[in-house]
Amino acid sequence: MFRYNALNRDEVKRFETPYSENFMEVHLEDTAVNPTGDSSWKPVHCIMPSRVCAFISNIEKPDTIGKVEKMPRPRHIKSHLPLALLPKQLWTVKPKIVYTARNPKDVTTSFMHHYRHLQGFQGSQEDFLDGILADKIMYCPQIKHATEFWSISHLDHLLFLHYEDMKRHLPEVLQKVCRFFGKSYIKPQLDGLEKHLMFDTMKDNNAANNRALVAQVQSGMGISTDFKFMRKGQVGSYKDELPEEFVTKLEEFTQYQLLGSQFLYKI
Repeated sequence: MFRYNALNRDEVKRFETPYSENFMEVHLEDTAVNPTGDSSWKPVHCIMPSRVCAFISNIEKPDTIGKVEKMPRPRHIKSHLPLALLPKQLWTVKPKIVYTARNPKDVTTSFMHHYRHLQGFQGSQEDFLDGILADKIMYCPQIKHATEFWSISHLDHLLFLHYEDMKRHLPEVLQKVCRFFGKSYIKPQLDGLEKHLMFDTMKDNNAANNRALVAQVQSGMGISTDFKFMRKGQVGSYKDELPEEFVTKLEEFTQYQLLGSQFLYKI
């Protein structure tokens, strides 16, 4: 069902971490279930650690799959996996799917901090940024990840959102999500939901901020920092952290990756 291509260690070792190592490309071979409806579909691969293709290797982790299977329905499941690595039942049973895209420059900035504090990355900023441009950091290729979901955004059970719209036009996005799930609420309820979902409010929510996960992962790696899963959540925060030379390269890289697609990121 899947094909695994080992990557050249000399090329990727500086992008790896002690807890995410021996990277490989994971390719879907079985396209019997094809959500795109395009017979020429070539599923986008994903960069993953070779050891059981796990999020983090070499430390004790909870059985998240078993936990999800035991969750009462209706349930909410979050994933960073690309379309090809998700269960095929998403396209046969057709549960509701909400996909959120974010500008690659802000994604890179956010992931850079997560990669260091939740993956144990010990390399330099330059190493990480080179890995992004090479599409060899875990979960890459990130742009093809978004365009592949955009190509099926016409499906009735998939709602495609932009992070930037959620920041700038949250009330409108809430209405769109309500319609998607067939729900209706009165204005006071929507006002309360809007306040609950504001970034600054969620930062103070232990569950939304994944404080238990951060503590568990850092404990397993033997480190302790004041890292917050939800840091800034701002649109355009990359301007304060990414070198101009890299921003230019990433913009060019993004434009190249978007060739042939009608998808556009919000800025």
